[in-house]
Amino acid sequence: MPVKDESPDKEKYLDLFLKIGLDERTARNTVANSKVTANLVSVIHKAVTEGCRRTVGNLLYTVAKKYPANALVHRPTLLQYIVSSKIKTTAQLEAGLSFFVATASDDFKLDALEEACGVGVEVSAEDIEQAVNDVFEENKNLILEKRYRTNGHVRKRHPWADLKSLKQFVDAKFYDLLGERTAADNEKTSKKKKDNPAEVEVKTVAVVSPEQQSEEELNPFLIFPRPQENFKVHTEVFFSDGSVLRCCNTKELLEKHLNATGGKVLTRFPPEPNGYLHIGHAKITYTSDYFQELYNLAVELIRRGRAYVDHQTPDEIKEYREKKMNSPWRDRPVAESLKLFDDMRKGLIEEGKATLRMKQDMQNDNYNILLLIHMPETSGLSIPVMIMLTALWILLRILHIRYVVFAFDSFVHLFETRPASYYWLLHALSLYQPYVWEYSRLNVTNTVMSKRKLNRLVTDKWVDGWDDPCLMTLAGLRRRGVTSTSINAFVRGVGITRSDNSTINLDRLEYHIREELNKTVPRAMVVLHPLKVVITNLEAGSIIDLDVKKWPEAQSDDASAFYKVPFSNTVYIEHSDFRMKDSKDYYGLAPGKSVLLRYAFPIKCTEVILSDDKETILEIRAEYDPSKKTKPKGVLHWVAEPSPGVDPLRVEVRLFDKLFLSENPAELDDWLADLNPQSKVVISSAYAVPLLKNAAVGDRFQFERLGFFVLDRDSTPEKLVFNRTVTLRDSYSKGGK
Repeated sequence: MPVKDESPDKEKYLDLFLKIGLDERTARNTVANSKVTANLVSVIHKAVTEGCRRTVGNLLYTVAKKYPANALVHRPTLLQYIVSSKIKTTAQLEAGLSFFVATASDDFKLDALEEACGVGVEVSAEDIEQAVNDVFEENKNLILEKRYRTNGHVRKRHPWADLKSLKQFVDAKFYDLLGERTAADNEKTSKKKKDNPAEVEVKTVAVVSPEQQSEEELNPFLIFPRPQENFKVHTEVFFSDGSVLRCCNTKELLEKHLNATGGKVLTRFPPEPNGYLHIGHAKITYTSDYFQELYNLAVELIRRGRAYVDHQTPDEIKEYREKKMNSPWRDRPVAESLKLFDDMRKGLIEEGKATLRMKQDMQNDNYNILLLIHMPETSGLSIPVMIMLTALWILLRILHIRYVVFAFDSFVHLFETRPASYYWLLHALSLYQPYVWEYSRLNVTNTVMSKRKLNRLVTDKWVDGWDDPCLMTLAGLRRRGVTSTSINAFVRGVGITRSDNSTINLDRLEYHIREELNKTVPRAMVVLHPLKVVITNLEAGSIIDLDVKKWPEAQSDDASAFYKVPFSNTVYIEHSDFRMKDSKDYYGLAPGKSVLLRYAFPIKCTEVILSDDKETILEIRAEYDPSKKTKPKGVLHWVAEPSPGVDPLRVEVRLFDKLFLSENPAELDDWLADLNPQSKVVISSAYAVPLLKNAAVGDRFQFERLGFFVLDRDSTPEKLVFNRTVTLRDSYSKGGK
């Protein structure tokens, strides 16, 4: 039964969800999602009569959200295992869900399920202790080097072990081997103090985590049933005379489809009729590419008595629908509708005067099924109704030939958001019936997704075209340096939801971008706002070639993992990395203070050259320590003159930030007034290391201590232009993924 959107029902369901131990926030978010609510209510009623323990309730909630639709017949079995505590951990449940994804509605043996889920498997304290000892012994040298920042794999040896006990043994073993945590062990490289432009050099290694990725996380395509199994009932359509249409593929249709596709899973999203691709879209084709096939299908629908040409106005359609009356044109002869439809194709009928409509079950009490024609024949097996119609739908509205839109297209395996209407139409035309998943629109903070608003930004020159890196268009994201894999990881992390009320924080997307780029792009040094530093104890004209790592884990015997940088008596640091007054929590350069130039030598400020106003800093004089005995805390990036009197490589850097100041600018009346004036800042004269001179358009780098950047297409041989993809700061992972 569909969940009604009424306050009394919402309160009733909220109370029900709280009784199974859901926290209030999760419970309220669930009530806002009608599909999950319906699933969870059904699960609770079949599993428990009243409330239950929180651990059991959380597992039931997971079943309601993730249980595969192609195996509903087996859901009671899984619920029985949960309430009896045979399945009692998230890891066991995830294994069970994967088992039923593969099993679908086929018969299975209980011992196979129990083996897959670790039912009855007890991991003793001795087993855990032995596994911990083995892992620490095998990785002893690495642990001694990386200390508490080592990434262990104990969980893989005992996937059904109690996580709390496992953590206790791991913590105890760390203490026995390493002793108390030191300040360095607790130091986090991602945390930066206020007014602390310089950073302390700390090795970045992952913290120990006993968590194990679920099989679905490792292979997200497990949610798709095998094409060979697509003969089950997709949905049921109930008509006013009591008959039921059970939509499913015939054996002949399925065999034809498998022969055409080679048995592969083909997926796509419903296209929009216009607009520019943004992050919320995937592959798109033009409906016009299939016009003749779609037109032929519309003709066939008329011939089969499933559609007719109507002349009612929108107001008349509304009136007749409310009175449950058939259109006066409904029963016109098939030949007459075919003739009129051909006239519409030729443009002989005035615009807006004719509409091709499905024959509707106008007497149906369910308002959402008024569009469906009564079809007495049924096929397939009976299953409970899973998805109900949510909106009225008109098959074709003809204005001019270029505006003909056919809503459903099985040729390209289009997934639509009106399952009953969709499957009815495919059934009426004897077309293959693919699986359908429904998704809500992807909304991201601090931007707009509406094609009209995007068009306004472009046409009114608020941005520099559809591929402006400030925009969330796919072209804009690509130009900004965002990879397809990071977008896929972001979408996968967001998960499948039908709730239209959720807006994903931009930090979450940036987190996945950083995760991808941090593993794949080389490092380089660039100084955005150069401040000249003269090394007084290094002879002018003297050049020291230094090896600099492209990757943090670069091996010394791998020449390709390093690049050369010159170190001369004139280097440049960031203006923000120097201040006249030192402080305890400041790690930059100051008069009389030392810092380490990354990959080079410690230097100590000995003199400051000011302009005539006695405030503007023109130049710093410093001495370097060639022995490297000085151990300063602060570490700065830098760029040096490659030869006496020759400036370093000059590049342009564009710093992109959030396009809008507000999280949801679309809700504002004057949304254009919310544009962020700092969404694009251009630095025309930054200094870069020689490595970047040979970069090609699209090449990505991490500029140390600054962020991730990509070479833009505006670059010329005389001047390279880099776009900032994302900063190094990561607020999302701190707040929880």
